[in-house]
Amino acid sequence: MSPQRLSHIPPSFLITLPQGLLELDIADRIYVDPDTTTRFSTDFGRLTRAPPSAVLYPSSPDDIAALVRFSYFSLHPFTVAARGCGHSVRGQALAPGGVVVDMPSLGRGRDDRINVSRGDGSSFWYVDVGGEQLWIDVLHETLKHGLAPRSWTDYLHLTVGGTLSNAGVSGQAFRHGPQISNVYELEVVTGKGEMMICSHNENPALFYGVLGGLGQLGIITRARIAVEPAPERVRWARLIYTDFVSFTRDQELLISMSEEGFDYVEGSLLMMDHSLIGNWRSSFFSDRDWEKVKLLASQFGAIYCLEGAVYYELATASSVDQKLDSFLKQLSFVPGFAFAKDVSYMAFLDRVHDGEMKLRSMGLWDVPHPWLNIFVPKSRIRDFEIGVFKGILKPNNSMGPVLIYPLKKNKWDEKMSAVIPDEEIFYSIGLLRSAIMGDWEHLDDQNDEILRFCHREGIEYKQYLPHYTAQTDWMKHFGLKWNVFVDLKRRYDPKLVLSPGHRIFTSSLIEHVSEQEILFLKLY
Repeated sequence: MSPQRLSHIPPSFLITLPQGLLELDIADRIYVDPDTTTRFSTDFGRLTRAPPSAVLYPSSPDDIAALVRFSYFSLHPFTVAARGCGHSVRGQALAPGGVVVDMPSLGRGRDDRINVSRGDGSSFWYVDVGGEQLWIDVLHETLKHGLAPRSWTDYLHLTVGGTLSNAGVSGQAFRHGPQISNVYELEVVTGKGEMMICSHNENPALFYGVLGGLGQLGIITRARIAVEPAPERVRWARLIYTDFVSFTRDQELLISMSEEGFDYVEGSLLMMDHSLIGNWRSSFFSDRDWEKVKLLASQFGAIYCLEGAVYYELATASSVDQKLDSFLKQLSFVPGFAFAKDVSYMAFLDRVHDGEMKLRSMGLWDVPHPWLNIFVPKSRIRDFEIGVFKGILKPNNSMGPVLIYPLKKNKWDEKMSAVIPDEEIFYSIGLLRSAIMGDWEHLDDQNDEILRFCHREGIEYKQYLPHYTAQTDWMKHFGLKWNVFVDLKRRYDPKLVLSPGHRIFTSSLIEHVSEQEILFLKLY
């Protein structure tokens, strides 16, 4: 069955199109056939299903603005959700009964959506990127200029707008902050259908609100991102621990070092019954080294891996071994369990994609992903380890990594919508598990058990990529930022048009449309 456009089957809410939409011919870019809406009815998590009424394939940001503007001025506004790769896990990118915007359509057939430039009258460089662009494509383009963004996510096949709407964290965040801390400017379509440019100085309330704002205040159609000279090579190390205290102490030591220290620090829990299954090995270990790691894991049941990287240029290759050795002498990993390899900068940053390809070939990628991501304050990480890693997760038999690594509060801008624990150092915990045996409900129940444990023990965690079903929980999540967030929502999306999948707001924040806004509609 071929896609059916609105010009052929107009839904009830588009029977009387405003003149602006007719001039943009947006109706020819909206599809309502079941084949199309079904494809946009679920996400990477595969835990929920909610088909939209229609899907917009925009050719420009103006198409998105026209759609949102039409909804805002309708007697019965419909919801709109921007979808990049659909990598949310709890339906955050869905629009039940509304319209999903297929963001990748913005860049199809165009080569002008990633542009590297130098700041006027200065030496700093930046890259202007369409919100629909993948970070891997940004990397490819900036490397042509010998440059690259400073902060990443572990997985690069995500859209710029998607990660900036959350935060964007990885092992570089302790040094450079999350991705949202490395943005100079945004172009945003608000919930009123206004196209606005915002930055630290221009419309700053919108700028800070959108970064980490979960798509509630605007759809990011362009971002100006900081870049720096890209290294050529990476000395990549994995260190094995049997003692959690030593593991976290060494992580915290590494993130406290100066610019001459590690450039990337992460860590993970390896449990013989699940985490060593599948792709964690990748191509990093030799067969002999892998057998050593498995034997140690079988002896202790659970071990920990500290992962670090040192960036360098080919011209300084002769000194990188000495530099790495000087770091390792300060650490307390199990003797004989330090492993290192040398890779290109591109291969290191895109390391997770290799794992994806292997899982796809085995039919283990498109399965339910009941993920749980939380930030835990440093003061309670030991309690979390005892109660969760050695308690709740002990009988687990699912496949997927469990990430553990420290971040620094002073690298986050408090004016942004993203929320973190109120301690200078906190840990990012990612339970990135896959339900390969159809047992996702069990894993979901286990996630709830983990959160109940935190509540019971008074661990002041914050969810990352949050999912709540009650507004009271959202209020607690945002804490002191809640009132500011509500005010911004009232200002930029009062009719709750945008991102309904989070279910943060349940009733309109506006009573009427002003005469000025009606004039705006007539003009545009």
